[in-house]
Amino acid sequence: MQETNSSFYLTAKKIWDNVVTNNTSNPVVLKQQLELHKRLLNIFQVGRHYHMIFNVYHAELEYISDGITDVLGYEPGEMNAMLFLNLIHPDDKPYFLSFESRTADFFPKVPFEKRGLYKYQHDYRIKTKSNKYVRLLHQILPIEFDENNIYRSLVLHTDISHIKSEGVPCLSIIGLEGEPSYYNIQDAEPFTKSFDVFTRREREILNCIVEGKSSKEIAQQLFISLNTVSTHRKNILAKAGVKNPLDLVSKAIKEGWI
Repeated sequence: MQETNSSFYLTAKKIWDNVVTNNTSNPVVLKQQLELHKRLLNIFQVGRHYHMIFNVYHAELEYISDGITDVLGYEPGEMNAMLFLNLIHPDDKPYFLSFESRTADFFPKVPFEKRGLYKYQHDYRIKTKSNKYVRLLHQILPIEFDENNIYRSLVLHTDISHIKSEGVPCLSIIGLEGEPSYYNIQDAEPFTKSFDVFTRREREILNCIVEGKSSKEIAQQLFISLNTVSTHRKNILAKAGVKNPLDLVSKAIKEGWI
């Protein structure tokens, strides 16, 4: 049963309050940017998924796609932010708060013109309506912000239970369009740019592989030859230390490479 006054929710709200001080958001800008940002989130076919729009100022979910029913068993109209947080596994709640605090601390340090070029992701277990736990990959991309505030974020949840069945949650901050990334951030460590295992082109192809695209589709999308794609795929497998695409996808998610 939903708590009417969740201390966990209130603690999370205090973190979110640090990134928005007023509510002068522009709904026209939001509508114009939404589809672009949905593509940037790399909605890949490695599991069931759904997306949401989170209003940071009100600490509430403004929109939830129908896919939530397939993943968690809840209809979109049944879910709200407080209920969602209450469903997170008790052992994973401290990680959730820590990761949200870390991302709230990171965002203001990024130059304004580059703030839309980062996505934030971590994972945790959450209870479904049938009282079973699934592990979600929680990806966040700010979609409406100004110099001082984040108004709304686009959130993508993918069920990765079949890929990461156990282990502690992991936080990564992924730079898009050549921006630096920060993988597997530990709670007490400073933000340190991670050594990128892959070249920029290899990373583009890795994302395509995770999305389930064939070599032919990758070649067409990136305007390169099939032979070039094959060479990159072999190099990616070698650098990742895996033997097949399935293991590559699994490791990419576990290591926070995507």
